[in-house]
Amino acid sequence: MNVAIITGASSGMGRDFAKHIAELNGVDEVWLLARREDLLKEIASEIKKPCRIIGVDLSERLSFAKIAEILSVEKPQIAWLVNSAGYGLIGRFDILSGKNQSGVVDVNCTALTEMIEICLPYMRKGSQIINMSSASAFLPQPEFSVYAASKSYVLSLSRALRSELRKQGINVLAVCPGPVDTEFFKTAEAGDTKMKSYKKLFMIKSQKVVTGSLRAAAKNKAVYVPSFKIKLLRFGTKILPHGLLIKIMYG
Repeated sequence: MNVAIITGASSGMGRDFAKHIAELNGVDEVWLLARREDLLKEIASEIKKPCRIIGVDLSERLSFAKIAEILSVEKPQIAWLVNSAGYGLIGRFDILSGKNQSGVVDVNCTALTEMIEICLPYMRKGSQIINMSSASAFLPQPEFSVYAASKSYVLSLSRALRSELRKQGINVLAVCPGPVDTEFFKTAEAGDTKMKSYKKLFMIKSQKVVTGSLRAAAKNKAVYVPSFKIKLLRFGTKILPHGLLIKIMYG
């Protein structure tokens, strides 16, 4: 049985990944992972292929034992692993200290790493790993510091794993969009600090990110940057000192 496993599948890009991957050949069953089981049941009803709902909180380490147990019993071949779960908090680090900044690292970094580790034994030649990074990975971001740092980790890990897994025929793709039009910012802007207004110029639709990511994965790309504006930003971070860019963008 060939399965696709999507974390953060209850909303946003995870939800869209689930719908689009379910339409691909070579996928017999879609495993939907997220905290909100009611929303997972809703999306499962919209997918024509069989779905397995796995209600887990990826900030809790016991969740990975549960997933590993299911894998050991079912012994599927994992065709797709999409690490879409993640969140961030906007604001000064010292002001956000009571809002569990370490939780951002737990979900964005630790959970992603754990998912890859427990899924790799069930992956074969042609399997795909898609890790949701961010344009934030290209440049340190004051007032978004932990999130940006976590996404730098995702990008670096993805590129290293891609090299390590090449001989096994397993592709690893890091996706680096700018702001995406999802409910992400409802959590990110929970404090008094809001997203910088100029970032709205880079806003992109979830569907575009997802369909472009699947095309990039099919071409065995290493990194996918969904928009021309973000590609320009990435180029700028390669040729200009980060200290200068931070001063220009954040004062």
